[in-house]
Amino acid sequence: MIDKIEVSIYNSMQFQRGKSYCVEAASGIGKSSLLHFIGGFRNEYQGTILIDGKNVKNFSLDQKSSLYRQELAYVFQDLCLFPDLTAYENVEIINQQTHFRAKEYIDSLFEQLQINDKKETKVRFLSIGQQQRVAFIRALCQPCSFILLDEPISHLDEKNAQIMAQILMQEQQERQFGIIVTSLGNTLPIKYDQIIRL
Repeated sequence: MIDKIEVSIYNSMQFQRGKSYCVEAASGIGKSSLLHFIGGFRNEYQGTILIDGKNVKNFSLDQKSSLYRQELAYVFQDLCLFPDLTAYENVEIINQQTHFRAKEYIDSLFEQLQINDKKETKVRFLSIGQQQRVAFIRALCQPCSFILLDEPISHLDEKNAQIMAQILMQEQQERQFGIIVTSLGNTLPIKYDQIIRL
């Protein structure tokens, strides 16, 4: 399990497992890039990112693969869903690899997030808000030390944002992962240990 992520890009930042952080900045400042840098998806930055004291730029492909499978769960801003698969199939792609969640649990998330009637609908026919909820469910089907959510409620109404927040806080209490949320201002309504402004 990862306990700490240290970032010296933009500002100096430190993220600890079990705590919640909101990274705020205007559009185009680098919030999404920061999350990509942490996972090692991109490395065109000056500075360092240390995961438990190890520089991400030095990670091998196997180490990065392990990060994605076991340590970091993502809700990307562009969601990275497969448009011609159904909502449920997009979640099952991850769960079939991780075997982390029972079908009953996944079904309950679809119901809580009010997209139970969309499980068999191809993603390209869903609204962006519905797709955000599918991507969120998929992220919860992965074991992780940190979950990184890039503007996860940008297309959600207040009620669904609250539901997502409640589910996330319950998961954090049970699993003790760290939470890193980026925001333009409409922030996922959870209690943050620290708000960081880029």
